[in-house]
Amino acid sequence: MQGANDELKRKFAGVFGERAQGGAAGKVHVVRAPGRVNLIGEHTDYNDGFVFPMAIELEVRVACRGREDARVRLSSTAYPKDVVEFSLSEKIAAGKPEWANYSKGVAAELLAAGIPLVGMDALVDNTLPIGGGLSSSAAIEVGTGLALLKLAGLDMDRDRLALLCQKAEHEYAGAPVGIMDQTIVASAKAGHAMLLDCRDKTKRFVPLDEKELRVVIANSMVKHEISGGEYAKRRKECEEGVAYFRKLNPEVRALRDVTLAEVMAAKGKLPDVVWRRCHHVVTENKRTLEAAMKLEQKGYEEVGALMLQSHGSLRDDYEVSAPELDFLVAESMKVKGVYGARMTGGGFGGCIVALVQPRAAENLAKHLSETYPKKFGKKPEVFATTATQGASVLE
Repeated sequence: MQGANDELKRKFAGVFGERAQGGAAGKVHVVRAPGRVNLIGEHTDYNDGFVFPMAIELEVRVACRGREDARVRLSSTAYPKDVVEFSLSEKIAAGKPEWANYSKGVAAELLAAGIPLVGMDALVDNTLPIGGGLSSSAAIEVGTGLALLKLAGLDMDRDRLALLCQKAEHEYAGAPVGIMDQTIVASAKAGHAMLLDCRDKTKRFVPLDEKELRVVIANSMVKHEISGGEYAKRRKECEEGVAYFRKLNPEVRALRDVTLAEVMAAKGKLPDVVWRRCHHVVTENKRTLEAAMKLEQKGYEEVGALMLQSHGSLRDDYEVSAPELDFLVAESMKVKGVYGARMTGGGFGGCIVALVQPRAAENLAKHLSETYPKKFGKKPEVFATTATQGASVLE
């Protein structure tokens, strides 16, 4: 870890110089923010439902140093020629390059919340695949937020920071995301998955026994884009469903409040596409609560079966899967020692997640690396991970 920090600080000095503005020898701090994978509970978060994510080993690191003026300069190891500059004392506007909008939005939201920030030079280093559905955006947001707070000599409740980062993604990246990504990135517990109630933000941490389980992620290398129209369209279809059920029961605030019996009774009365969206969300909430309970009891086969049901529902009812994801899930189930697999993230590309016995992780990676290129002409990125700690200031 220290070697990675030293290398990042060396790159930071290459972009921003060895010494701080005005010649002072300001300390360079390093912040880590992990990516995340959602084990089950997809497209439930913006419906006030339940999700079951964990933080992963792939991450964003931010090297940062304070400035005496109110300027922020941002660079990224992925775009080494870009240095984006803006002032904390003027209105912060989204613009090009798009990768900087996540950090700009967080600075703007912290200022709007009355947090007295100081200027910053920051270099972002990201080992997460962009558009892979592993929450690189939330990791950048939370990492930037922690960096700005550290330099200002301040701390913030992690739930509050997550909400500010979510608002930044809405306002500055145009992605109407739920609260899951920012919450798990900010508040994850090593060795545990988090059952999060997206309505009241309560969390229950469920242990993942490293000796008995590995989580394997396979990136289809098909980039997904949640700021595109399909994600917003699904939200609108869910809202249409809520409006229907609210007429029957004024207590309904979100699909979270609708029972499976009520959904089944609405078949033929709602437009078919809206009914299927509602059916997915209501059944997915049920699967998520059951999966958390079964994982606690070490009922790995049952958790795996629920993951497969989730994938089928995302494919057929919610229509957010892709042929590449369906193939990866089907092929995963051919490998001995794999309990279950499903697409994870917003869909239309990105990754699948599989729950496997530790000895099966290598076989699964090998199998997918051999079969996927033959079908789709591209090599998937496959890696095993453990559940890691949430974002923190490393030094």
